[in-house]
Amino acid sequence: MINSIYFSGATRLVTHKSPLPSPDDPLPPLEECLHVRVHASQSLVENVRRDARTERLPLAQKLPLISSAQDTVLGLKDVLNPAGLLQLTGNDLFFDRSQPGAGECVIESTAGGRTVQTRFGKIEDSEIILMPDIPAQAHPWNNECSISVTTRYSEHGTLRTGTYARMLRTPLTLTKMGHPNPPEAGILTGKESSPHVSVTGGSVAADTILRIQAVLDMRQDALLFSLLDMTEGGKTGAAVSVTANGAVTLQGFADSAVSSLSIRVNAYAELKEMIRSKYGGRLVDVLKVETA
Repeated sequence: MINSIYFSGATRLVTHKSPLPSPDDPLPPLEECLHVRVHASQSLVENVRRDARTERLPLAQKLPLISSAQDTVLGLKDVLNPAGLLQLTGNDLFFDRSQPGAGECVIESTAGGRTVQTRFGKIEDSEIILMPDIPAQAHPWNNECSISVTTRYSEHGTLRTGTYARMLRTPLTLTKMGHPNPPEAGILTGKESSPHVSVTGGSVAADTILRIQAVLDMRQDALLFSLLDMTEGGKTGAAVSVTANGAVTLQGFADSAVSSLSIRVNAYAELKEMIRSKYGGRLVDVLKVETA
């Protein structure tokens, strides 16, 4: 039996030599028969010191981390539904709202307006559930919001805030879609005072709810518009490529009450940049379609 094995850098594995009661008995666990001793050679020590580098790092602080936000009624992420429940998951989210100054949860519109949340179902370190109170906006297409959690981890500690990395968007309503000339409705916009895209009409059989998406196609340098059902990875209508301002018609998906939807792109360049810089290449709005 080998008692010692030497490797580069003067590493030695030492085995324990002892007979087995029977040749057919199982081998003992490694921690009982294998011992490791490492002796670094002087050349190895000098090489490590020569190649080592030092750096000054900022002081690490414990911060609330919101890793996901989902509306539990619609079952969709990054949707802020005034008629739903918003579930936040993450780390270090707990704050005691019964204690003044201990922390808060805030929804803020990018177009202006800030509302401290008060209607909670749960506040825990890894999860918060709330009925969202959304700041009112001058224009309905300003449906883009951020959410943050502020906590104080000790009685006299500093308040620390964590903001969700993605924007939340509230559902938008299209009215009188059964009429020949329905009112235009702005969609797919941020804080701007005029909409990047407007819905101008469509063929609608009944009230319904669906989604519209715009995806940045880098290969074609275009935006691809399409209609989606309310399930991620579900039914989708044909994508329409858009490269400039103008009107296009989107076809509905199978079994949808919306056969087609007419839209007009008003600010193509601004929309494209917003999708690229703020939404990771994909922007989605929830549309509540009403025929009356």
